[in-house]
Amino acid sequence: MFASHNLRSPLGRARGLGSAKEGLHHWWVQRLTALALIPLTVWFVASVVGLAGSGYEEFVLWLANPCNATIMILFLGVGLHHAQAGMQVVLEDYVSHHGWRIASIIAVKFICYGLAALGIVSTLIVTFGG
Repeated sequence: MFASHNLRSPLGRARGLGSAKEGLHHWWVQRLTALALIPLTVWFVASVVGLAGSGYEEFVLWLANPCNATIMILFLGVGLHHAQAGMQVVLEDYVSHHGWRIASIIAVKFICYGLAALGIVSTLIVTFGG
């Protein structure tokens, strides 16, 4: 007859929902990755400006530097992890259908981590001259 969730108070319904259990973790991840992205983004923008007008060979030599390659890998990993965590919070907040929400979160995780892996492997290939 009546679904049991209709008889629960708003507080009772909120206590059992997804991000209400992990909200603090997502909040900290977002803040820490945002903080890490400040110097990484400054480095990336300065590097792109410094490489403006140069050719592919000069870019490869620049990226082959172990310091630049390491910072590029950090930028890719932290940036895409930050994007994934942010999109997950948005999906949890605004996608009301449970099945679509879970499918969307999984898709975003696969896309972000796949792009991170692709970027990291590509950086390593250029770095080691593969």
